[in-house]
Amino acid sequence: MEHFVWNIDPVMVSFLGLSIHWYGALFATAIAAGFQVMKRMYVKEGLDLESLDNFLIYCVVGIIVGARLAHVIFYDPSYYFSHPAKILAIWEGGLASHGGGLGAIIALYYYHKKIKLPFLFLLDRLAIATAIFGFFVRMANFANSEILGVPSNAPWAIVFERIDFLPRHPAQLYEAIAYLAIFITLYALYKFTQLKEKHGVLFGVFLCTVFSARFAIEFVKVKQAAYAEDFVLSAGQWLSVPFLLVGVALLVLPFIRKVK
Repeated sequence: MEHFVWNIDPVMVSFLGLSIHWYGALFATAIAAGFQVMKRMYVKEGLDLESLDNFLIYCVVGIIVGARLAHVIFYDPSYYFSHPAKILAIWEGGLASHGGGLGAIIALYYYHKKIKLPFLFLLDRLAIATAIFGFFVRMANFANSEILGVPSNAPWAIVFERIDFLPRHPAQLYEAIAYLAIFITLYALYKFTQLKEKHGVLFGVFLCTVFSARFAIEFVKVKQAAYAEDFVLSAGQWLSVPFLLVGVALLVLPFIRKVK
């Protein structure tokens, strides 16, 4: 069976000794897309746009620091604790989405203290922006031939020629499609329903859908943490469980309050 072969040059453009990589360009697009979604909601609701610029800075720092620390601690601790200088070498790769999400939440908490808007109110809106952010980040992973799927003979399997010549599940595309669908769903719920008035519900939907998708797709991913190779569940799946539980709690709590 002939499978699609993916072997794109990681450098998108090079000029006067400067190189722009596909990964960097798509990561920047992810930040810009998420910011534009937040800006649209701020305009619609008459919120302070100037404060949103500050949140962008907090959020980018939180995402990068959180994602890097999570990768170091949960995916390859033995290597990084033996080579501590490498912890700062983020240009070599190694950002964990679970840590990035937690870093964004911490940044949002700091931001909410300054502007005095309800934390869950802000989390609901950040969830929508994060879904489209996740779509572009996974496309960046695909461009970079990383976060690979396990070998497969499925007709849609892809050969990542920069890695090897085995057809594999395009796990990055599975996640990208899931995140795009979640973004569309969340934005529709925000725009056409009253769920945005129930603080925390949209964020709960985000957590349940994103981490359910992540948990399922991990079964066709190559395990990224060496110590988890003999485990039934991957490190990514174990890290998804707390987020899933929080999501379920956020969806159930409003109904419990209503009954009371």
